[in-house]
Amino acid sequence: MAAIIHPTAVVEKGAELAEDVSVGAFAYIGARARIGQSTVIHHHAAVEGNTSVGVECEVFPFAAIGGKSQDLKFGGGHPPLVIGDRNVFRECCTVHGGTTEDGCTTVGSDNFFLAYAHVAHECRVGNHVIMSNNGTLAGHVTIEDNVIIGGLTAIHQFCRIGRNAFLGGCAKVVQDVPPYMIADGNPAKVRAVNKIGMQRHGCSEEEILQARRVFKILYGSGLNRSQAMDKLRNEEDSESTIIKIIIEFIEKSERGLA
Repeated sequence: MAAIIHPTAVVEKGAELAEDVSVGAFAYIGARARIGQSTVIHHHAAVEGNTSVGVECEVFPFAAIGGKSQDLKFGGGHPPLVIGDRNVFRECCTVHGGTTEDGCTTVGSDNFFLAYAHVAHECRVGNHVIMSNNGTLAGHVTIEDNVIIGGLTAIHQFCRIGRNAFLGGCAKVVQDVPPYMIADGNPAKVRAVNKIGMQRHGCSEEEILQARRVFKILYGSGLNRSQAMDKLRNEEDSESTIIKIIIEFIEKSERGLA
């Protein structure tokens, strides 16, 4: 079935629209955009730039997907934005392409971006992420799978948020948040283990207990980061999946831990 394009929509020559794509009234599709099968672009939404959108996505009114990087170092060209499948971008979301030709902003699949959420240049967003209203990612931020970001929360450039983490509303995140943890505050601090999030994603009680032991060692033992890492590596179950994931995340941290 051919794409359904409203007569008032603008689809530039060169744009690629797969079968069953729906483009609403006064929407705009740029010349380098590629839209996957069964994706819906609602009225007054825009998809532009060197942007690839997967299948069954939904872009709500006044969202701007694929716009020019806000980085002052932008030097021209057409850096890419790659978006996976079944993503929802609610009203007035903004997602930007990269700053340089070899830079790329990537969004995985099955994510839900609420109104006014912002994903900046060279961010990497995983799968099953929820960004609440007005959540903001600065440039080069990495969000791993199954993360929930509260409303009005802002994440500093180059920060990393580990899988299954939860960020409270209005948090100011300036350092990395390890997997399976809850962080909140200004600046954000790790407060507890994300037990509910772990349960929702099928973690066992033993795995939750492992995450709690990690939390106590990192945040309740009085050890510095190096000492805490040594202790984690010497835990009896240090080879368990949960502890290995957290250790690997910390080893790659450049901004330090919240």
